[in-house]
This record gives sequence, C-alpha cells and structure tokens, in this order.
Amino acid sequence: MTGSTTGPQHGSPTDPEALRARAQTALLAARERTALLTSCVEDPELTAQHSPLMSPLVWDLAHIGNQEEQWLLRAVGGREALRPEIDSLYDAFEHPRAARPSLPLLAPDEARRYAADVRGRALDVLESAPFHGSRLTDAGFAFGMIAQHEQQHDETMLITHQLRAGAPALTAPDPDPAPPFTGPSEVLVPGGPFMMGTSAEPWALDNERPAHRRLVEPFFIDTTPVTNAAYQRFIDAGGYDEPRWWHERGWETVRRNKLTAPLFWRREAGQWLRRRFGTLEPVPDDEPVLHVSWYEADAYARWAGRRLPTEAEWEKAARHDPGEDRSTRYPWGDADPTPDRANLGQRHLRPAPAGSYPQGESPLGVRQLIGDVWEWTASDFLPYPGFVAFPYREYSEVFFGGDYKVLRGGAFSVDAVACRGTFRNWDHPVRRQIFSGFRTARDVTAAETAQGLV
Repeated sequence: MTGSTTGPQHGSPTDPEALRARAQTALLAARERTALLTSCVEDPELTAQHSPLMSPLVWDLAHIGNQEEQWLLRAVGGREALRPEIDSLYDAFEHPRAARPSLPLLAPDEARRYAADVRGRALDVLESAPFHGSRLTDAGFAFGMIAQHEQQHDETMLITHQLRAGAPALTAPDPDPAPPFTGPSEVLVPGGPFMMGTSAEPWALDNERPAHRRLVEPFFIDTTPVTNAAYQRFIDAGGYDEPRWWHERGWETVRRNKLTAPLFWRREAGQWLRRRFGTLEPVPDDEPVLHVSWYEADAYARWAGRRLPTEAEWEKAARHDPGEDRSTRYPWGDADPTPDRANLGQRHLRPAPAGSYPQGESPLGVRQLIGDVWEWTASDFLPYPGFVAFPYREYSEVFFGGDYKVLRGGAFSVDAVACRGTFRNWDHPVRRQIFSGFRTARDVTAAETAQGLV
C-alpha cells in the first residue's frame, strides 16, 4: 500500500488549476485504497457483517459513492440525482450499523458500478467547478471533504478487516526496526497561551475551527506513546482486578465483559499473543499499545500516578513552536507528512516501535504525535468558541457532549489527507476496536516550581 500527501498546506497555491490537481490526486488516492480494501476478499465477505459494531463492507462502498453523489454531483455540480431512492439506505443516522445487513443493499457488483459511475461524473464536475464564491467550493473544500470522508471509511473498513475471522486478506511491509529509544521519558511543555484549532487550513472540518487562543498551564507529557511492555506491567500488577484505578463505568465494563487485557490479546503458555489481521503473533514489547478503550487508558494513567493529557495539552505539545511562538500544522512544521516523519496511510499495518521517526519530532522533543496510534485525551468532544456547523450539522454538532472522548494524532490506518495537528477524532470511551492507544501526562509539582525547573 502507498501513503499519500494530498492535503493542502499553508502557502498552497490559489490557482484554480493547481487546486484542481490537488483535489484530483486526493480523490484518486482514496479510491485506490477503497478498491484494495474491497477487492481482497470474496463477495460473500463483503456482504457479511463481521461484527455488530461495523457495517458490511459493501455498505461502506456504496455509502462512499452516495455521499460523493450528494455533495459533488448534486450540491456542487447541480446535477440531477442518479439514485435518489438509495439515499435513505446509506444514511448513517437513519440506520445503525447493527441493522444494516438486513437492508436491501446494493450487491457488490452494483455497488462498484455505482461508485465508479459517480466518480467519473465527479471528476467531470471537478474540471469546471469554480473554486471560489461559496464556502463549499472555496479552495476545493467540497472535494477535499469527500476525499477525507472516503479515507475515513477506508479506515473503518480496515477496522472491519481486523475484526473478521479467517485467513489474512491484507499484507504490508513492517515499519523499519528502530533501536531502543534512549531519550527522556517525558518532556516539559511550558505554560502560556497558544493558538488552538485553525481558521486557515483550507480543508479543515468544522470542529477544527475557528483558531482561538487557549491558555495551558505547564505540564509534562510522555515523549512517546505508552508501549505494550509498559501496559503489560499494569496487567501484571493486577490492574484489571483493582477498582480504585477505574472510572466507575469503566469498572462496570471490566466486570461485565471479564476484561483482562487489550482487545485481540490472549495469553498462551505464559506469553501474550495478539491477533492482527488474521495472524496470531507475540505482542511486541516496543510498539505502542493498541486497541485499548478510554477507560483502560485512564486506568493505566491512574495506576502510573499520572493522567491523560487534555485535548488542549496534546495540541500544544504537537503544534506549539516556542522558538517562533506560533502553532504549526504538524509537529515538524508546515510541510505535508512524508514516510520519514510519520506512520500513516496504511503503508504498514501496525504501529512503529516507540521512539521511531525522529524527523517527525516536535520542537519540544515529543515523538510520534502523528500516526501510529490514535491517542485518547482526557477531554469530552465539545465545540470550540465560535463554532459554526458546516456544511451539515450531523458531521460534528450532534456528537458534542460528554458521551464522546477526543482522540488525536491519527494512526497507521489514517491517510495524510485526513490527519493534521488540528484534526479531532472522537468515540465512546468504551470503544476498543479502533486503532487507539495513548500517552500520559502529569502536572508540574510544587517542588519543581520552587526549584525553578519550570
């Protein structure tokens, strides 16, 4: 699989033809990945539901086409609907995932033809669409939104592949081996205001906007995500048996489901093994821990005498450049991701060892903030001051509140077009099937303050 660097960046050309080329590249990269994820298994596996948490793969395929039709053909191109009768079938709010297998969905071949037909017409619209004059078309926003939408569903389909039983259907090279990380275990993030969110990123989604000043007190944050080896120490110390480490609802989940380890782990002959895309393998000590819920991340942090970082703390660690006193697009600056900076784009179907990608390090010295694993934060998913829903409230607004926790940074499963320093993901704190990990933080102590260490 290949990664892409298709998202727009600060200083991107405003020339319509350059913008058109960027949008076309993003759309084609997304479709290439969709084709791979839906062609590597036989049709019966596309129509099967591999977990009640997920849709049949064929639903995702046709949903991708339907959203593209609604936004690029109808809203931008002003064209007549191709298949208006299927809009409700592929409305994610009208039909929960568990119910989708019982719907009269398009068969795999028909779904492929529909998505291809829509794509051909969407590229025709792209050739003549004005890239100015409305928020939907400015800088090709609608095309960037649809490319991100498809890549998000490609990640969703990758989760489905992880959940499916049977022989492996996907392959990818492993990340390059890395020497043991010998740097500091934590980094001080200085206190003070910084600019959070964005008002300038052309393809940023509504919940990333607007840019606003946020005051953050000084704190320490882990240099790398928490590893499997560190998490095993929590397990070995009886972490899953001790209610004092757990949020009340998290403890209820542990007891009800008899949880003893991250999802997909099992212990055999004194060794922890994990199932990864159909392969059973030893759990690698040096990789960031994966497939943990917010409750598990929070419990580990409490056990370790630490806490999860807030969303604002995470973003300051990732984007604040104290030398230039500004917020950058990514930890390394404003340039798009490259393979030497971050593990993105399903190039590898696993996280890289903790401490990898020194070229992706932030000015403060924090590593792997982009890619590898989504990182749980302590924060509920809430709107920024001045938030305006666009182009539809169901993308973000209906999810705001205490039922969802924010994850940041992307994962190996995420394409660069749908991952940046401001990008916000969210999910229920109980979710474990997602490619989620975490890092911990702590407050500055009174003694450190008195000693002038901060």
